[in-house]
Amino acid sequence: MNTFPLFFKLEGRKVLIVGGGDVALRKADLLSRAGACITVLAPSICAELQALLTNTKTDIQHKLIFENYNKTYMSGSRVIIAATDDETLNHQIHADASDLNIPVNVVDTPHLCDFIFPAIVDRNPIVIGISSNGKAPVLARLLRARLETLIPQGYGKLAKLAGEFRGEVKAKIPTLTGRRQFWERAFEGQVSELMFAGNEIKAAAQLQADLDSTAAHIVRENSINSNSDKADLRTSSITVPVLTGELPTNNDYGNTVAKPVGEVYIVGAGPGDPELLTFKALRLMQQADIVFYDALVSPQVLDLCRRDADKVFVGKKRSNHAVAQLGINELLVNSAKEGRRVVRLKGGDPFIFGRGGEEIESLRAHGIPYQVVPGITAANAAASYAGIPLTHRDHSQSVRFVTGFLKAGAPNNNFKNFLDTDETVVFYMGLHSLARLTEGLIEAGRSADTPIAIVSNASMPNQQVLTGTLADIVELQEKNQLPTPALLIMGDVVALHHDLAWYNLHNQQHNQNVSDTANNWLRGGTAATPNDDLTSNNSTHQQAHALSMVANLAEQKENESLEQLVIG
Repeated sequence: MNTFPLFFKLEGRKVLIVGGGDVALRKADLLSRAGACITVLAPSICAELQALLTNTKTDIQHKLIFENYNKTYMSGSRVIIAATDDETLNHQIHADASDLNIPVNVVDTPHLCDFIFPAIVDRNPIVIGISSNGKAPVLARLLRARLETLIPQGYGKLAKLAGEFRGEVKAKIPTLTGRRQFWERAFEGQVSELMFAGNEIKAAAQLQADLDSTAAHIVRENSINSNSDKADLRTSSITVPVLTGELPTNNDYGNTVAKPVGEVYIVGAGPGDPELLTFKALRLMQQADIVFYDALVSPQVLDLCRRDADKVFVGKKRSNHAVAQLGINELLVNSAKEGRRVVRLKGGDPFIFGRGGEEIESLRAHGIPYQVVPGITAANAAASYAGIPLTHRDHSQSVRFVTGFLKAGAPNNNFKNFLDTDETVVFYMGLHSLARLTEGLIEAGRSADTPIAIVSNASMPNQQVLTGTLADIVELQEKNQLPTPALLIMGDVVALHHDLAWYNLHNQQHNQNVSDTANNWLRGGTAATPNDDLTSNNSTHQQAHALSMVANLAEQKENESLEQLVIG
């Protein structure tokens, strides 16, 4: 490596910045976060920099000196930043700082820098610096952005909590190996998850309980060892099995160890595009021991789960459930009782027609800890990717979500609920009953000229959009045969599609391609041959094959009822 990474303690220490423009502002912003006492020296200092250093809420007093550069102001500085656009002056600042043995950074001039400002991932007190040694700062920032997605904000709070317990842990766990194993369990187990979920008090209580249990185990083991004549029981370090999710039911001395309860994460997988996952969803998916996934979870999203996690398909469609809902509830409860970290991966959002509420009711009844991670629901994705705003001041002041399924199949065919022309209506899983919906709406009094769109495979590369009216959309669909999964958007906002559409325009109406439909991942087209990239292993092939089951939604009966959610 060309430079050695060091972290400077600058809290309360003087840092001199020569220059008062935008570059100086960026450096001052970073340094102020580290608690530096900043002196800015320049004949002219921008208003933003003045505001930053005069509106600070800390006790640190910064200085603004409206003068030309003078070497005397370097006195007492911990580091010096040259942030001017005068090359000659920058060289002079570097020479003067070198004479005083003060580290100096001349911005955007690597050969005049004693140190480099890295791209920073700040999870105080955890700090990560990324540097390209001045060769490719933009690349360093891109790498930082990637790390930002992988490191939750809660890591900073977790580190602070560990700092508070460090002395007590050292006192109660005498060996270095024992302490390392204790912290590994804490940072990878329930303590960290409680902290990431925002339950700081519970996280601290859990860490204290784990420590007390570990300390009691050490005392018990030492007592046994001291009274035993067996030499093989004497050991310089003890592995303590506490709350890891992989505990034995008993130890060598016949003491029963209660198996811990795991946790269930109800995760919204979004509409299919893996880039639309939340950071939290990705983190939990990558640490799950077992994943129960729906038919509408795309292979691309499923592939982001932990490689060695068990993946169980529990997809449902209207007339054929791979696993009934009560069975899914039981699977979640039993897996958590085995001490496993369980992800219930649902297409879209768990609380938008996703039965997430039913599942957490079951978990709560059995005392299973859980978290819910929202996802982008299909309505939002379909509207955004089709260029159809769900609300618009000129066209629609509210939006209604409707699904073709009710619990126990209770009928709800009151189409008069959908006659408001200032409202957008989104029908989930309505493609199979398109004719019944359009006829019922027109008979109830909705204009036959009302715009309506079908959005198929929203957000995916094979997305297709078909627009028409209540009078002709059935005929258009019979001609174009857009596949499921698809939803319907009805309202005046649909007319904006032709002007606002931006995604995958070559795949829109009047330009349908038979191969696009044949290769739809939900119809198993991409999983047709074992040599396909999507099916590089048998497991992925089986997943894609299972996903194709949902394509039969288009063949469902037309006597289903409507369930609705109104958002105003």
